[in-house]
Amino acid sequence: MGATVNKTEQNDRFCRAIHAKPPFTISDIKKAIPTHCFNRSLARSFSYVAYDLTIVFLLYHLVTTILHHLPPPISYLAWPVYWILQGCVLTGLWVIAHECGHHAFSDYQWVDDTVGLILHSALLVPYFSWKYSHRRHHSNTASLERDEVFVPKPKSKLSWYSKHLNNPPGRMLTVLTTLVLGWPLYLLFNVSGRPYDRFACHYAPNSPIFNTRERLQIWVSDIGLIIVSYVLYQVAIAKGLVWLVCVYGVPLLIVNAFLVTITYLQHTHPSLPHYDEFEWDWLRGALATVDRDYGVLNKVFHHITDTHVVHHLFSTMPHYHAEEATKAVRPLLGEYYRVDDTPFYVAMWREAKECLYVESDDKKGGVFWYKNKY
Repeated sequence: MGATVNKTEQNDRFCRAIHAKPPFTISDIKKAIPTHCFNRSLARSFSYVAYDLTIVFLLYHLVTTILHHLPPPISYLAWPVYWILQGCVLTGLWVIAHECGHHAFSDYQWVDDTVGLILHSALLVPYFSWKYSHRRHHSNTASLERDEVFVPKPKSKLSWYSKHLNNPPGRMLTVLTTLVLGWPLYLLFNVSGRPYDRFACHYAPNSPIFNTRERLQIWVSDIGLIIVSYVLYQVAIAKGLVWLVCVYGVPLLIVNAFLVTITYLQHTHPSLPHYDEFEWDWLRGALATVDRDYGVLNKVFHHITDTHVVHHLFSTMPHYHAEEATKAVRPLLGEYYRVDDTPFYVAMWREAKECLYVESDDKKGGVFWYKNKY
């Protein structure tokens, strides 16, 4: 889809989104999309895996045969370039694995789960754990009680130190901490996730995040991570820890940072509503997300960034049809469709400043909006 926002289509990106029940249904939206957009092609999906892996191994070959032997100061400049490029491409593979979790990769569930398990485990992600918690996020988007990730808090539940971080140095510390530690802290301790009545962890099969039928597959996720961790341990012994960190570790940190950035910015925006249990419904929740423009990275990330609204409406749709589907639904969605072309690095800072907590204009609750004043 086009990255430029037409001002006649969206008067003010900071104006509150329409939160009334829409005059259309999910069936109406589906009818506006060409039928072929819902078709999953096994060959085409694998072609994207092959393309990304080819670039990954090409970069790996370059770094181990040429860049690894460059003298300083050239190497000091070349390594960050490798880290960024490899991190971006691996993020694309992460997105494909995420698509497997949505059963959007092929018509065969076992193929999706096998590909997703391999790709996510290679990136130290518990595939089935993430698949199930992320599915619940899609089922409860923008619900203050049941959404799974980046659930905003009311002012009364903010940490005591939050107001002391509401300044440029504190905001920088918060953003950097979120980018570096946000993903592992979410997996380990459910940080920024919905509250549970007991300890919640993506690695624990008995975690309240999962139901009884899912627990065996959580073990499978853990076994996948153990295998990959053992391989990495052997690589560290053979090549050295510094080599492993430079070739694999730093790009993985970049993947994690992009994952947090993408997820945060898709669901955090000054114009987006959140709903309590008395007001929430699935369609309005799914529409309470915003498409973002990452420039050339839109393609590298398989358009999870700039077609996220459609992804929430039809999560089993493969990514290679999402642009066409987005163009098809925009006339129907009208002002219910939200898009912001602010560069993601600018938006990350702005949202960290503007979206501190949520409050309702009505004392009875219902619809909640982001606020930034203590």
